[in-house]
Amino acid sequence: MRTTGTTPIEFESLGNPAHPAIVLIMGLGMQLVAWPDDFCQALVAGGYRVVRFDNRDSGLSGRATGGGALGLFKVIAGSVLKLPVKTPYTLHDMAQDTLAVMDALHIERAHIVGVSMGGMIGQVLAAEHPQRVLSLTSIMSTSGHMRLPQPSLKVRRVLMSRPANPKDLESVTDHLVHVLQVIGSPGYPEPAPALRARVRRGVLRAYIPAGTNRQVMAVIASGDRRSLLQRIHTPTLVIHGRDDPLVPLSGGQDTAKHVRGAKLLVIDGMGHDLPTALLPQLASAILQHCNTAPVASPRKI
Repeated sequence: MRTTGTTPIEFESLGNPAHPAIVLIMGLGMQLVAWPDDFCQALVAGGYRVVRFDNRDSGLSGRATGGGALGLFKVIAGSVLKLPVKTPYTLHDMAQDTLAVMDALHIERAHIVGVSMGGMIGQVLAAEHPQRVLSLTSIMSTSGHMRLPQPSLKVRRVLMSRPANPKDLESVTDHLVHVLQVIGSPGYPEPAPALRARVRRGVLRAYIPAGTNRQVMAVIASGDRRSLLQRIHTPTLVIHGRDDPLVPLSGGQDTAKHVRGAKLLVIDGMGHDLPTALLPQLASAILQHCNTAPVASPRKI
C-alpha cells in the first residue's frame, strides 16, 4: 500500500490491527524487505501490529530529484566548513513520512524502532512529536556529533566504491554483498548464499543509488542532534554492536548519554547489520522494552 501526498510512501502492515503498533524505520539505501521476515513475525507473535515501509528514495516509495555527486560534494564541504547547505529533504521530512504512514493506518501512537539512519529519524520523531511515540528503540545509530570516531579508511573506500557494471544484476549484487560483508557482524557472519539471496531480492525490487546519495545528504544536513536528543522524554532503548565498523560503538553511547533515562544494550560481535543469529535476542529486547512502556490503546485518528 502507499500513502498519498507529495511523496508517496510504500508500506506494509503485519499482524492484528487492533494490537499496539511497532513501526520499523530502515536505514540508508535499504528497503522494507531488509527487515527480516522472521524478526517481524517474532514481534507479531509478541502481541504487536508491525509496520514496515520504504523510506523516500528507497524501494517503491516516491523519489526526489537533484542531489547528484556534485550536490553531495557541496553538502559535505558545507558541513565541514559549517556553512548552510541546501538538500532535497532532511531527516525531519523523513520523520513526517513516518507520521504519514501512521496516519494512513489510523495509528495514533506507536513504538518506533529504527536502525542506522532509521534510528536518526526515530530520534527526530520522538523529540518533535512525542505525542505520537510510545517508545523509541535506536539501533546502530548515533547522535550526529562530528567529533565521534568515524569509519576506518577501508570502510569508507568500500562505501564509496561502485559496481563494476551498474546495469547488470549480478554485478550490482556482487557489489552490495561485498559492502554488507565489510560492515557486517564479525561475530555472526551471514552464510554467503543466504546473504546473496537477500541482496538479490532487494535489487530486483528496486535499486536507486541516486536516492541513497540524497539520503546521505539528508543525514549530513541534519547535523548534530545532541540538543534534540535532550528533548526526548519517551522511554528509549539504544542497541549497538560492540564491533560496528560503520557507526562505532561511541555513536550509540553518545546517543544514550544525551537521552534522559535511556538504556544502552551493547552486543558483542555485532556489526552494522541484523544477523540471523541475533534476531531472537534483538526481538526479545525490543519486546521487553515495548512491554514496559506506558500502555495506550490504539485509537483511530
